Amino acid sequence: MRSVTILVDVQNIYYTCREAYQRNFDYNAFWRQVSADRTVVKAIAYAIDRGDEKQRQFQNILRAIGFEVKLKPFIQRADGSAKGDWDVGITIDAIEYGQRSDVLVLASGDGDFALLAETLITKYLTEVEIYGVAGLTAQALSNAASRFIAIEEPLLLPK
Repeated sequence: MRSVTILVDVQNIYYTCREAYQRNFDYNAFWRQVSADRTVVKAIAYAIDRGDEKQRQFQNILRAIGFEVKLKPFIQRADGSAKGDWDVGITIDAIEYGQRSDVLVLASGDGDFALLAETLITKYLTEVEIYGVAGLTAQALSNAASRFIAIEEPLLLPK
């Protein structure tokens, strides 16, 4: 059985699915698809903590599926902009766990991860599967991946 590490950029997936489909991502269907015939080494969902009850319930659902949930506080700047970026944390975990896995699955459309995908593939010989919304995933990221899997109907919750 092949081993897999599963990493999800929760904010990126939430906003791209909402923009493209006005629907939410189906984490249960995703888990079934990416873990089928594979041993899960690590599964982490990276999210921003705004401290509301609905979010806590969602985070508990992710944990029940099998994800470790890593949270960063939501930071509202004085100028009105917001910060809540997990790129460095995702990269560190991807290298740590990805080099111990046959496959690294990253759910994100963020082009900043293209270099990460290239490094895992060339330096650690880890296959990299990117799950992202077609048209909203950076071309550099989908090009760098071993495989790009478009998030569409089977991976979306009903309206």
